[in-house]
Amino acid sequence: MGKDLKLEKPLRLMFFFMAVAAVLATPHAALAITAPVPGSFAYDVYDVGVNDILKGPIGFVAGVAAIVLGGVEAIRARMMMAIPAILGGAVLLKADTITTSLGLIR
Repeated sequence: MGKDLKLEKPLRLMFFFMAVAAVLATPHAALAITAPVPGSFAYDVYDVGVNDILKGPIGFVAGVAAIVLGGVEAIRARMMMAIPAILGGAVLLKADTITTSLGLIR
């Protein structure tokens, strides 16, 4: 019984590394996300969500407010609150370009 337990860990490691090698050996296709064109499926939802809210005044005010909050927290030396707030505000301000520039690997 003790001998079986000693062999179990190396076998698990071997199967893990074989699975990782199999995943890395398969070819992947990179797919870019494109913004929908007027008249396409669910364009109205995209238009309201991205063009009116994210790129509009709501998204701008939310992004600037997050950056200001991060600056205030940095002055108060609370870096664990400052860094995510500043990064989140910057991402919110550039969310439309970040979304279309990301690629999807299948």
